[in-house]
Amino acid sequence: MKSLLVLNPHAAGGRAGRLAPMLETAMSGLGPVDLHRTVGPGDARRFVETADLSAYGAVVAAGGDGTLFEVLNGLYSHAAPNRPPLGVLPIGTGNAFSRDLGLQPGDWQGGINILAAGQPRRFDTGRVQWSGGAYHFLNIVGAGLPVDVMASTRRLKVLGRSAYTLATLWKAMQMHCYPLRITLDGRSIERDCLFIEVANTRYTGTSFLIAPDARPDDGVLDVVLVSRLARTRVLQLFPSIYSGSHVHYDEVETFRAREIRIEADDALGLAPDGETEGAMPVTISCRHRDIEVFCKAG
Repeated sequence: MKSLLVLNPHAAGGRAGRLAPMLETAMSGLGPVDLHRTVGPGDARRFVETADLSAYGAVVAAGGDGTLFEVLNGLYSHAAPNRPPLGVLPIGTGNAFSRDLGLQPGDWQGGINILAAGQPRRFDTGRVQWSGGAYHFLNIVGAGLPVDVMASTRRLKVLGRSAYTLATLWKAMQMHCYPLRITLDGRSIERDCLFIEVANTRYTGTSFLIAPDARPDDGVLDVVLVSRLARTRVLQLFPSIYSGSHVHYDEVETFRAREIRIEADDALGLAPDGETEGAMPVTISCRHRDIEVFCKAG
């Protein structure tokens, strides 16, 4: 099996670039490999969407969630009728999606072992349609607090994996809420939200168990809404997200839907899979078992 390895050398503060020779050697043990080092934002997507995918039995994203997001959308933008299975080597600052593959962030050897076993599984993807176009996600897309956090996390990158956690707490304490109109498979509700997350898988950030009941192949997306709450409640709720017990708070609502329409008074931005792209109004739909992903058996 020949593989295309798309590596972001700047992931994890440049650590990914230093790992490149080891990753290439390890991948070569599985068969021929073509390595592409990305040169900036958007490069992974552009490269994959123009690659000769018929030459590969796997396309492997090496980096963080943002790298995976770009590779995924490169696959979806490609003109080829069939997409090779997608592999993940989690060597970025945040690797939330890798946890649903049974991998801890940084466990690139575990990712190699999964590829060696050669057992892809069909996963759902989320499709986001907004006025500027469309894109897909494997993990999660959020609005409100998640977008605020992404901007702050970039300024705190020097702190490594702690940056996302600290930025989340800091922004949550500022209590900026957004009035949203949400339609879930035809049912409409209105909420004043600290944030909304639409999840295909369970984790976000580095280790927040934001949607504990989400499954990546069940044909629905899990929606988590957090309404306005007192600052003292923020300090109580925030630690509970690590265990997923936040869903039991009165200010937290969860839903499941195949299609979600979200509207806001302003063009509120979106944060998919560690990136920022798109703005409301937006329609998010589940594409059931639409892509193959290498993961642990069982």
